[in-house]
Amino acid sequence: MKFEIVSEEEILEGKTTDVYFLRTEEVLKKKGVNPNVVAEVITARQGWAVLAGLEEVAHLLEGKNVDVYAMPEGTIFFPYEPVLRIEGRYLEFARYETPLLGFLCHESGIATKAARIKRAAGDVPVISFGTRRQHPALAAMIERCAYLGGMDGVSCIAGAERIGIKATGTMPHTLMICFGEDRQKEAWKAFDEVIAKDVPRICLCDTYYDEKKESIMAAEALGDSLRAVRLDTPTSRKGNFRRIIEEVRWELDIRGYKNVGIFISGGIDEEEVLALRDIVAGFGVGTSVANARCIDFALDIIEREGEPCAKRGKRGGKKQVYRRKGVIEEGKDEIRLATEAPPKDMEPLLKPMILKGKIKEDFSFSLEEARRRVLEQLKSVC
Repeated sequence: MKFEIVSEEEILEGKTTDVYFLRTEEVLKKKGVNPNVVAEVITARQGWAVLAGLEEVAHLLEGKNVDVYAMPEGTIFFPYEPVLRIEGRYLEFARYETPLLGFLCHESGIATKAARIKRAAGDVPVISFGTRRQHPALAAMIERCAYLGGMDGVSCIAGAERIGIKATGTMPHTLMICFGEDRQKEAWKAFDEVIAKDVPRICLCDTYYDEKKESIMAAEALGDSLRAVRLDTPTSRKGNFRRIIEEVRWELDIRGYKNVGIFISGGIDEEEVLALRDIVAGFGVGTSVANARCIDFALDIIEREGEPCAKRGKRGGKKQVYRRKGVIEEGKDEIRLATEAPPKDMEPLLKPMILKGKIKEDFSFSLEEARRRVLEQLKSVC
């Protein structure tokens, strides 16, 4: 293989596991030990997070003689709540713990950061720019999770195609540089002449001169065609970024370009989004989402042969999580043993995903449904 990636076949064969699971399999098989167990996936991380990666987990465990229950993809959950439960003989899924956690940890981390960014941005559009910060083999996964988490568009072509939307983007500094210094107007006009008219004209305006000067130049060059100017790499500029944006806004407005928006990118995270959302028309967010901290899930056996069990620091017994409709706040969900009567006016969150090895969840429309679920929950999460 020319690229350092693992094939789908290797994942399904369990070759991406940690070696100690194979050694455990060897011991258990040799000694004839293969108990019926219940295992659950939880995290102790503080604050709310968004669950993602379930479709890949479903395909990973499909055909194994197990039952799997999970919160629906895109569900906002809280620390210590089981988000997924596996029931069956341990050797049916032992070697798949590593890739299962990899799917859930990585994808939930990206979806969570995307959701936090979108919550901070409110109605201001946010575009995912981050695939260049990770291995290209992960591009589709990154863009799917960013979109699932509520971002309004993605820039990577392969990622956009995989999730069934059009890629969104502006232009790079190299376009201006290829035309040469002092020829920015030629570059912007060439873009306007060549690129399809349904692509918004958003000119990058900080290549050679300061942001104010190039923004005025772009507005004069494209006139009514110009949708917005983009200001990039703020961390490489001295001064207060908000003051720079306000200055550009002022100079555009007094020249009659009030309809030209200001789109910003470069090192944007939640703090910048909250501070600037009132004066910009959009954000391009890359590293903070694509390189988001993973959700540190753990998978633990909490029942053996029908009896509660757990390692120290964990709570034994098969559990269910209940939530009152429209109430998404830490401490308001209720965790009970699955054998207990459910609380009144609360709904169970763990639902059948796989029964006897057959996938029961319909993932054919899961992305849009999950994204809608995230955006709806963001209105009330505390």
